[in-house]
Amino acid sequence: MNKYTVIISGGALDEKFVTDILKSEETELIIGADHGLVFLHEHGILPDYIVGDFDSTPEEIISYYRENTKIPIRKFNPVKDVSDTESALRLGLELGRKRILLVGATGSRADHLWANVQCLKIALDAGADARIVDSYNRIRLLDQGIVLKKQEAYGPYFSVFPLSGTVLDFNIRGAKYPLCHHVLTPYDSLCVSNEFAEDEVEISFPLGEVILMETRDVPKDTK
Repeated sequence: MNKYTVIISGGALDEKFVTDILKSEETELIIGADHGLVFLHEHGILPDYIVGDFDSTPEEIISYYRENTKIPIRKFNPVKDVSDTESALRLGLELGRKRILLVGATGSRADHLWANVQCLKIALDAGADARIVDSYNRIRLLDQGIVLKKQEAYGPYFSVFPLSGTVLDFNIRGAKYPLCHHVLTPYDSLCVSNEFAEDEVEISFPLGEVILMETRDVPKDTK
């Protein structure tokens, strides 16, 4: 199971970016999460599973899937303890999926974005590689060091933030702004918008968890 499971949520969904992912040979399973179903329905893409409380999805779309397909549907009470995206992520983990992309997990709602970032910890604890992606950002959690290759980078910038507290002995090598034996805290913006200085950047730390964001700017002609 080296191919991706893609969760389509109800946030920002750039048409070409999303359809390219869904049609990629690397995508093996699609989970539609509540309002993300609207995008799938409009583009004639059938998910493999559907989850949500469906408080933001037109009833005719839910009825279409219920009456015309055999897609498993997990409906939750709107008064619940987890988001639709988290429910979809937990389903993916329940199915034994180890590579998961969360698409439509960003957008205008900063609270939804932050909840989705925190949900990545569920996948990390389960030994899965889950990432939030949109046209300009790739977000994942790390509990160990990593080597980033410039030729494989999502964009020219990367930022690192501690997830749950101070990270001791934090190091960045090969970057424009290197760090050595740094104490990474949640209370400053020191590690925002770093860049490659060499072909590889090594991030290392002995204990803790960090958020890694790889980013690129919106092209000027589309602003």
